Amino acid sequence: MTTYAALLRGINVGGGKKVPMADLRALLTGLGHTGVRTYLQSGQAVFTTARGDEEALAAELGRAVEERFGFPVDVLVRDHAYLKAVAENCPFPAAELEARQLHVTYYSVPVTPDRFAHLDQAALLPEEFRLGDRCLYLYAPDGLGRSKLAELLGRRPAKGLIATSRNWNTVLKLVELTAPQA
Repeated sequence: MTTYAALLRGINVGGGKKVPMADLRALLTGLGHTGVRTYLQSGQAVFTTARGDEEALAAELGRAVEERFGFPVDVLVRDHAYLKAVAENCPFPAAELEARQLHVTYYSVPVTPDRFAHLDQAALLPEEFRLGDRCLYLYAPDGLGRSKLAELLGRRPAKGLIATSRNWNTVLKLVELTAPQA
C-alpha cells in the first residue's frame, strides 16, 4: 500500500469549480481508496491504495470528478517519495523564507529550460525560478499575488501539460500527510 497526494488544479477558487472536501473524500473512498483525507479547500487530498500507477490514478480521479460535479479538473497524483524529494531538493533557502515567498509548480511531465527561454530573468529579479524533477520552484519575495514572474510563467500552457502550484507550507504538509505511518 502506498500513500499518495492528489493535486486538483483550479477548484474552489474564484467562485467556480466548487468541490466540497467532504464530497471529494467520499468520491475517493468510493473509488476504493483508504485513509482518505483532505487538506485545506484548495484541492489537496491524500489517500492510500495498492494500485501504483500515478497517471492512471490521476485520470481515474479526473473522470470521477467530472462525472460527479459536471466539469473537468486536471489532476496530478504523486507519492511520498517524490513529494519528499521535491521538498529536500529546493534550490532556495526555504527555512529562511516565509511560506508566501516560495512556491512549487508541479508538472505532469518534465519541463526543460527552453520552455522559459523567452523570459528575461535578469529583468525580473529579485524574483527567480529554478527547475526540478517535474516541478518549478518560484521565489517571489512579495508573494504570489504581486509576482510578475508567476504571471509570465503561467502564460504559455503547452497542450497536454498539467501544472498546478502550491505554497511552501502546503508542499511541506503534503510530505507530512503522505509519510508512511509507523
